[in-house]
Amino acid sequence: MKIEQIYTGCLAHAAYYIENKGEAAIFDPLREVQPYIDRAKKDNAKIKYVFETHFHADFVSGHLDLQKKTGAQIVFGPTAKPSYDALIATDNQIFKIGDYTIKLLHTPGHTMESSSFLLIDENNTEKGIITGDTLFIGDVGRPDLAQHVVSELTEEILAGHLYDSLRNKIMPLDDTLIVYPNHGAGSACGKMMSKETTDTLGHQKEVNYALRADMTKEEFIKELLTGLTAPPAYFPQNVLLNIKGYDNLDTVLERAKKPLNPTNFEVIANETGAIVLDTRDASDFAKAHIPNSINIGINGSFAQWVGEMIPNVKQEILLVTYPEQEEESLTRLSRVGYDNTIGFLGGGLPSWRKAGKEIDRINRITSKEFEAGYIAKMPLIIDIRKKSEYNSEHVIGAINIPLNEINQRLAELPKEKPFVIYCAGGYRSMIAASILKQRGWDDFADVIGGFTDIKETDLKISDYICPTTQL
Repeated sequence: MKIEQIYTGCLAHAAYYIENKGEAAIFDPLREVQPYIDRAKKDNAKIKYVFETHFHADFVSGHLDLQKKTGAQIVFGPTAKPSYDALIATDNQIFKIGDYTIKLLHTPGHTMESSSFLLIDENNTEKGIITGDTLFIGDVGRPDLAQHVVSELTEEILAGHLYDSLRNKIMPLDDTLIVYPNHGAGSACGKMMSKETTDTLGHQKEVNYALRADMTKEEFIKELLTGLTAPPAYFPQNVLLNIKGYDNLDTVLERAKKPLNPTNFEVIANETGAIVLDTRDASDFAKAHIPNSINIGINGSFAQWVGEMIPNVKQEILLVTYPEQEEESLTRLSRVGYDNTIGFLGGGLPSWRKAGKEIDRINRITSKEFEAGYIAKMPLIIDIRKKSEYNSEHVIGAINIPLNEINQRLAELPKEKPFVIYCAGGYRSMIAASILKQRGWDDFADVIGGFTDIKETDLKISDYICPTTQL
């Protein structure tokens, strides 16, 4: 059976392409749909269906643009109520892709409309199951996201539905089935997803905590809800975009691709209150950047951290990128619904410097400098990694303020004495450093290479300190 997983690492997202006898289907597409169209053209196939496993929270799906460009039928599971034309399928409804059969299984729990799709080949053999956010590799979907959109739902109610869906719809299936989830490690849609992106159902029954055969519903609910952190603020906004619709991506990119000279860029930034978002690498941002800009590098989990650190998807944005990376940055912003970029700095930072405009810098030190000098002065040390990373091991004496909490915990950071910040490798700590700089902090240093390099020094590192209950 011809099944292709199309994985996008920066969002830890998996879409799927299935084709047989000139007919194709796409499952959970990203916002930019041309790669799917090109893939179908390669097979001389027509995209017949766009299957959505649920209303996604962590990205804006490309189902509407695919429908407009190909005429494909959008399919949702039972109870879905989109504000546009779509087929709302019934439980166990059958769809045909050539000689292949797609069987929809209603599996509520992550959300109420959540559905999985059983994949059956031309010989009527069940080969795999696309599970969306119902079942991940090593985990299951968190049940606390839909309640932020539908007030009468609670996470306990949804967790109970998820228990029933797993036991009644998925676990009875053949152990040889391949599980194809919507996300892998790094996604905020689960707690402890594996870095693997497919597995057999039988193996998942052996190793996935949520599929233990002897687990009661009460035990499942308690274990599933323990350690859930607050979802990123942009999640409910993305759900609404996926329900209500959104602007065509081509339109979004066309209105955003406005090169601005340094003077116009500065004037617009001052007049609009737009966030100046610099997508260059941490090392280059540290050496020189526009004052009051924030850094979220394109070469990392860009879209996720934009969503975490810029909570309003309607926020106006001005971009600073490397030359020729403007469209890539805009596309990645659009994946999570940030469609209000109002221009970018033409020529990048070199044009800003050539115009004689003011620049700012971030103080960075190596791990050896941290060991030799800063630690001797006993400065405050801030570890901005996740709680689970910190709990595993950290510099003795370091205080944990995870990056996604930094805006709420600024009062814990002194302006009257120096401190040091680090993350795992320097990406997240530069995001934090740029925010601190923007908010008026100046007497601090960021450790180049983060905890990875610190571990190579003689600094004392703590051992594992407690069971991980939060991520």
